Order: sequence, then C-alpha cells, then structure tokens
Amino acid sequence: MSQHSIRFRASIPAIAAAMSLAAVGASAATLTEGFDSVVPAGWTVTNNSAPVGTTNWFQGNAAVFGSQTGAANSYAGANFNSTRGVGEISTWLISPTLSFNNGDTLSFWSRTATGSVFPDGLEVRFSSLGGTDVGTTATSVGSFTSLLLSINPNLEIPGYPESWVQYSATISGLSGATNGAIAFRYFVSDAGPSGANSNYIGIDTVSITAAVPEPSTWALMALGLGAFALRRRKQAD
Repeated sequence: MSQHSIRFRASIPAIAAAMSLAAVGASAATLTEGFDSVVPAGWTVTNNSAPVGTTNWFQGNAAVFGSQTGAANSYAGANFNSTRGVGEISTWLISPTLSFNNGDTLSFWSRTATGSVFPDGLEVRFSSLGGTDVGTTATSVGSFTSLLLSINPNLEIPGYPESWVQYSATISGLSGATNGAIAFRYFVSDAGPSGANSNYIGIDTVSITAAVPEPSTWALMALGLGAFALRRRKQAD
C-alpha cells in the first residue's frame, strides 16, 4: 500500500466528524402543508370538546372565505359546531412526529370570518415526545405541554384577524435532536351554537424550517476540511 493511501485514510475521521456535526441541522424537522385535503397523511384530528359536537377540523369552506394560497378550499377549518349547545371547544389538529432541534421555526397563516361577532381562539402547542397524546378532556393537553403561541387568548372582539395573517414560533429548550410534534388547538370557552363565543377559523400554509447550523459547526467543518487539505499538501511535498 502506498504512503499516499495511508495519509488519505488518516484524514477521513476529521472530515466525518465535521460532516456529522453539520448533519444535525440537515436532519432537523422540515414540513410544508397546504391542506389540499382536510387530514393529510400523518396528521391526526381529535375532538375533546365538552360536549363533543358534530364537527372536527374539516376541509375549508370557500363560501365563508378562501384559502391563503392554492385552491379556494385548500385550508383546514374548524367552527362552533365542535361542541353542542353551550360548551367548551378543544379540537386538535396534530402534525406527524418529526425530529426537532433548537432553532427550528414553525410558521402558518390563520384568520376568522369577516365581520365575526363571536370571538375565536387558537393555541399552538409542542410535544417533546411526539405522538398524539392530548388527554381526554376539554382542559387536558397530554404531552403537548409547551405553549408556543396563542391567538386571542382573552376572546376579544376584534381579536382574531379577519384576513390571513402569518404567525411564527421558534423551538427552544431541547437538549438535542428530539422527536416531537406540533398541535393546533381550537380552544374556546362558552362556545357552541348557543354560546357567546366561537365562530369559524382557518389554518393554511404550515411550514417547519430546519435551523441553520451554528457558526461553531461550520468552523469545525472548515477545520476538518482544512486538516484534509494540509495532509494532501504535505503528501504532495
């Protein structure tokens, strides 16, 4: 075996280590969903409203309002019929389980109907365990204990936007790459056909973007590649 081959192999660990560190960012969660169908593959809907009504999350109704982008009904909708009479709405739309890292960013668009006089509310929650455990009651959240953001938590009028508005949240507090899931919770008290609150909301164009690797990661990559180049240069000499 030539001396050139021995030196080339000796440089491999440095490169491999740098590339494995870069892969942390590359393997992070990525997802784009426009809701061309109400429950896309891998997504889950759960209605924990009390009492449970006649609807869950459903295909958007273009007669109420059109989508943020795409076909007029290509968004996910939820409304006051999630419960019956006067009740508590807690209706969940849960993403597939993905691998998350700190710095991953969630973005989505949401709105309610124009001229709505019945306030709506939405929570966006994160589970660091993934799966679909949201408990079994209108107040339970299961493993989705991290509240990323809340739209109109005080159920004010106006409070929920009446045209499409983009929202975003950043994942943080993880110890490393973590299997997790995002959940949208249509969450309204004193709701339903006979309640004072709840009307109709839509969600569209959900995306999860992987974090950009930290500068230290790129530095280690450069160090590994630099070591490789140095060994090649010495061999050439």
